[in-house]
Amino acid sequence: MATTSNQKEGHIVETKRIALVTGANKGIGFEIARQLAEAGVTILLGARNFERGKTAAADLSSAGLSAEYIKLDLNDESSIAAAAAEIAAKHERLDILVNNAGIVDAADGPPSTASTTAVRRIMETNFIGTLAVTQAMLPLLRKSQAGRIVNLATTLGSLTINGDPSSPYYSSRLIGYNASKAALNMLTVQLAAELKGTPIVVNSVCPGYVKTDLTGNSGFMTPEEGARLPVEYALLGQDAVSGCFVEPDGDTPW
Repeated sequence: MATTSNQKEGHIVETKRIALVTGANKGIGFEIARQLAEAGVTILLGARNFERGKTAAADLSSAGLSAEYIKLDLNDESSIAAAAAEIAAKHERLDILVNNAGIVDAADGPPSTASTTAVRRIMETNFIGTLAVTQAMLPLLRKSQAGRIVNLATTLGSLTINGDPSSPYYSSRLIGYNASKAALNMLTVQLAAELKGTPIVVNSVCPGYVKTDLTGNSGFMTPEEGARLPVEYALLGQDAVSGCFVEPDGDTPW
């Protein structure tokens, strides 16, 4: 069982770790939540849609797993603040934050033709929304003995790979989506540096090309397979390395 040890009245009290997974009502997010719950973690399924979030939490609970829904909309800072307050009231701390929620937009595309409205929407959700959630949850993560932040990244967020004509991803010119994930990597780098010397570890994790609504179900991995690496990094032990960008095949160049 995934636990942390807390000192109370001279005794060691084993408590289950608490994890918030954003965008957890379906796809990779749901699978990350399920696998963490199976590892003994209490899961808070963050989702903006009440019905889908409640249904996802009920699915896990019906399997005997510890899960609850928490309303969370990355584009609504009052929703984010309310979620942080709810976690503080119910659990007093947060041990794991998986920043999974993200969007694409059909009007995104190459820099010369992409809709600026679409690009703005993508950046607001994938980067600024994730930053807002992370800032709101940091006080709770600081109360953990081993806080873990996993930012769901993609190879498309690598500046090195975007500039490599030999890369199979070179022609994937989605200025909004790719830039939002590059910005997310900047969050990982700077936050890992800011939190150096603390028990909080921050990493960017690319799950691989997964069949989900986000990819139009065109990937070659199942959500269950795609969830494995993010879960591994969410559960890193005491010797965890911070500030990495990884994918199933190994390290990814920034």
